[in-house]
Amino acid sequence: MNDVPTSPPVNPPYWQTAIDYLTERDEILGNLIALYPTERLTNHHNPFYTLARAVVGQQISVKAADSIWSRLEKHLETVSPESFSRLEVEILRGCGLSRQKVDYLAAIALAFTEGTLTPDEWGNMSDGEVRRQLIKIRGIGNWTAEMFLIFHLHRPDVLPLGDLGLINAIRRAYAGERPLSTEEIGQLAGRWRPYRTVATWYLWRSLDPVTVQY
Repeated sequence: MNDVPTSPPVNPPYWQTAIDYLTERDEILGNLIALYPTERLTNHHNPFYTLARAVVGQQISVKAADSIWSRLEKHLETVSPESFSRLEVEILRGCGLSRQKVDYLAAIALAFTEGTLTPDEWGNMSDGEVRRQLIKIRGIGNWTAEMFLIFHLHRPDVLPLGDLGLINAIRRAYAGERPLSTEEIGQLAGRWRPYRTVATWYLWRSLDPVTVQY
């Protein structure tokens, strides 16, 4: 079994540089960033935690995901593949997980214990390479892989255009909630390169009363 390492540094080292860059290039985003002067993307967790938390959050509200996750954590000694694998299906279902998500989480836990996922190699892999390895696992699609790139690996230039919350935040900030085409959003986001992760994080923050973490 591959060891599951701890997370990268709590705060991405590029964060302040990204803030300065984005504030200079985009007045609207700069004003939004200024509303949260002390908040940053952080990560205190191992990779299984981040992937499991993202799976729990698939296609449900942040509030609902937080509630399910809180119940699940009470049954886990630690949030690890081994601890998860020891839980009975009935307990997992009782936490509010669908049968499908129970199966997804089991597949992810197995991928860690069997070595299908290789955490020790991710630091030397591109975003695309990490994504391709992750989406081979049942239950991990593009959105979950992007959450992992953002919240665990702290990759600086991830733009999850499949995330409805992000699209809504962009519309509200830039278009008064009128519909924006994918092309328009892509052009708008082009000015945020190479720090689209940071722009995404603050746009999410503008929608939620608390900081989103995985």
